Amino acid sequence: MDATVKRLVKEVKKDGDQDAFRELVDLYKDKVYQIAYRMVGNAYEAQDMAQEAFLRAYANIESYDEKRKFSTWLFRITTNLCIDRLRKKKPDYSLDAEIPGADGLDGYSQLSSPDKLPDEQVVTMEMQEWVQEGILKLPPKYRTAIVLRYIEDLSIQEISEILDLPENTVKTHVHRGREALRKHLGNT
Repeated sequence: MDATVKRLVKEVKKDGDQDAFRELVDLYKDKVYQIAYRMVGNAYEAQDMAQEAFLRAYANIESYDEKRKFSTWLFRITTNLCIDRLRKKKPDYSLDAEIPGADGLDGYSQLSSPDKLPDEQVVTMEMQEWVQEGILKLPPKYRTAIVLRYIEDLSIQEISEILDLPENTVKTHVHRGREALRKHLGNT
């Protein structure tokens, strides 16, 4: 196929042979369309982008370096066109605008709430209680290290200063506390 592509490109470059370019389009139209569609996400826009990519390729065929693959050059034109289109594309809707036929609702009413659903809240609370019970069963030295490290989000150095212990000892307490907690939660 590379030999065919090179021959067709030479014919197009030599005298603008439209039949040769038509063959190039036939060889690459599906792949160019797929790239455009994956980038813009709309079939009609992808068709426009593919058509524009082939027009640009034909118009700029003289700048194509025959030492490189034609497909790479063509796909680069396609992706650049799509990126430009995405940059220039303005949102065609506004959240402030009223939704037609929705009795005064706007776009904001269609957004999901950042709050968890009630059943998710219950599961989260149960999980927190379960972990808290595990933490309470740890020996005090490990419990303190775990609470300060993971609940209060303190650094090892800060914990070391608070407990007046060497940093390596704090690391050991955190590690052993985590392991004991893992064992306890695994057995429950």
